[in-house]
Amino acid sequence: MANAAAHDFAHADRHTCVPTVLFRTDVLEFGLAKLPIVIGHYGPVQPSLQGVPARPAILVFALAAGALLSYQATRLWLAYHRIHSTRLEIIERGAALEPGDADAWDLLGRYRQLDFANADPQQELADYQRAVREDPLNASFWMNLAGAYEENGDLSAAQNAFERARSVYPLSAEVAWNYGNFLLRQGKEEQGYAEIHHAVQSDPRMLSLAISRVWRSSRDVNVLLDQVLPPDVDAYIQALDFFASIRQSDPALVVWRRLISLGKVVALPRTFPFLDELILDDRAADARQVWVDALTAAGLPHEEPLNHSLVWNGGFAGDFSNGGLGWRWNSPIGVAVDFDTAPPASGVRAVRLDFGGGLNLEITEPMQYVPVQPAHTYHFHALMRTEEITTESGMRFSLIDPNHNDAVNALTDNFTGSHNWTALDMDVTTGRETNFLLVRLLRTSSRLFENKLSGTVWIADVSLVPADSQGNPSP
Repeated sequence: MANAAAHDFAHADRHTCVPTVLFRTDVLEFGLAKLPIVIGHYGPVQPSLQGVPARPAILVFALAAGALLSYQATRLWLAYHRIHSTRLEIIERGAALEPGDADAWDLLGRYRQLDFANADPQQELADYQRAVREDPLNASFWMNLAGAYEENGDLSAAQNAFERARSVYPLSAEVAWNYGNFLLRQGKEEQGYAEIHHAVQSDPRMLSLAISRVWRSSRDVNVLLDQVLPPDVDAYIQALDFFASIRQSDPALVVWRRLISLGKVVALPRTFPFLDELILDDRAADARQVWVDALTAAGLPHEEPLNHSLVWNGGFAGDFSNGGLGWRWNSPIGVAVDFDTAPPASGVRAVRLDFGGGLNLEITEPMQYVPVQPAHTYHFHALMRTEEITTESGMRFSLIDPNHNDAVNALTDNFTGSHNWTALDMDVTTGRETNFLLVRLLRTSSRLFENKLSGTVWIADVSLVPADSQGNPSP
């Protein structure tokens, strides 16, 4: 009976798709009936057009659209190449193809502006007017139009055009620069300087241009400092470099004092062009004061040399500054430089130079520009040691006036071969126009066949002291 019941259940499950339970007297089993697989039957769908004549219409529309796009593309290509031609008549034809292209009209105006042989200021003005009409939000177009108005003598319209350019792009350094220069040309200095100030604040790359332009316009360094330059180190350093390049020490000193008043750190090498100009102009007292100020601003030791010496860092406690009133060394080929132990009571370090023996060298370093007074006597002192210096042209110290030929030409003894530490002393009297002495280690080129320089030289404890400070009378 149990098996018959199970058979009936299984038969029923084939249609109801529900789990079946099989009962036996000895085992209870569970199983799942198979689910029926339902398969959909889809017949073919035939596309149809309600109106058969629509097919040719679509084709005609596609061909027309393609032809129109091809025509537009060809026209744009042709206009572009004509506009960027180098011939006026071709540019005109390109602009005519694209009458709404503001760039084309602006380019046409600029071409006319540069065509000096066939100048047409009125047509140039018309081209620029067309450009701003097509694109009134382009500041460059307004500036070009302003230039055309100025060229045609309509200064009021030119200023209005510059005002429009500024309203379109108020942060533009280029707009401010050009507008400022226009105002300066019209004698409106205060407004012009304000615009140039705005330009350099927006774009510091314009600083050098602004400095030269304002100086040519005003010849007043205070106008430059008070109305144009931002009060920062970079702006003042660029002004110093400009005045040094045109040999104007007095306005440069005004800028220098303004720079120092900022109390900011100034890298020492940035002051070297200004100091070189002071040396070249024989401004000894100014150079010495600027040197002390520069060391202070750079955060470097700036104590005056001991024993009234005028030579800076004569004991070589610090490294070469390579500029200003410090020691200069430009690393000539064939020479190795280092610092060594100085002899007792003779400074902190000695400079050691090793010569490789492959060149007939002319040595003029280390060297230093020393501010002095005209027609005074000074006592020079240095220590030197040599080891196997070859050729007849050895090592010595030279003191000359760098700005006046033959005013001073003092030399110590010539050292060749090997010598222990030896004091080199001599008195030097400056000329009536001498304001600087150039102190340098010197070796002139040898004229011998065996002229290659080898060996080693040490120098230490270099000083230049006014003779009257040693109890000697000065003339």
